[in-house]
Amino acid sequence: MIKRIFDIFFSVIFLAITAPFVLFLGILVVFDSKGSMFIFQERIGKNQRPFQLVKLRTMLANSQSKGLLTIGNRDQRVTRIGYFLRKYKLDEFPQFWNVLKGDMSIVGPRPEVKKYVDLYDSNQKEIFRFRPGITDVSSILFWNESELLAKATDPEKHYIDVILPQKIEMSLAYSKKANLFSDLGIIFKTVQSFFSK
Repeated sequence: MIKRIFDIFFSVIFLAITAPFVLFLGILVVFDSKGSMFIFQERIGKNQRPFQLVKLRTMLANSQSKGLLTIGNRDQRVTRIGYFLRKYKLDEFPQFWNVLKGDMSIVGPRPEVKKYVDLYDSNQKEIFRFRPGITDVSSILFWNESELLAKATDPEKHYIDVILPQKIEMSLAYSKKANLFSDLGIIFKTVQSFFSK
């Protein structure tokens, strides 16, 4: 209950402060390439219920049909402004709307697409006991995920076999012992990572 109150309070403040900035970025997105300002992607949330995650668009229109993973800094599907937004995670700012709606929390396991969720074993599915988040321990450690995938011979296989299991394990370990103070610690480290980039 305390976590949910904190999520609502923090999200309202964050959205109110950043709304003009996000709108400005959205206008840049529209002028940079043909397509919408925002994109909505189906992700799997708490209790395996799907929801629509919102982001600023960083890729060319209909790019997701060519693959769900972004590979390296030179993925041709990513727009010019998209590279900037992805580097600093600015495309994820609108997800505070998902937090306000109750789809997500500020801190929690990152939500995944159904294609990869279908590969989870029964132990990994324990992650769905928790509301997904904008950031968590794995988000900080895998901040440069697309660059790691670019080094792999088979990026998708590497993601499924190596990166995804590690992310799930870290998220589960953290979520089971998480409290408001540990969440604040994760938020602080996320902000720290943001400015270090």
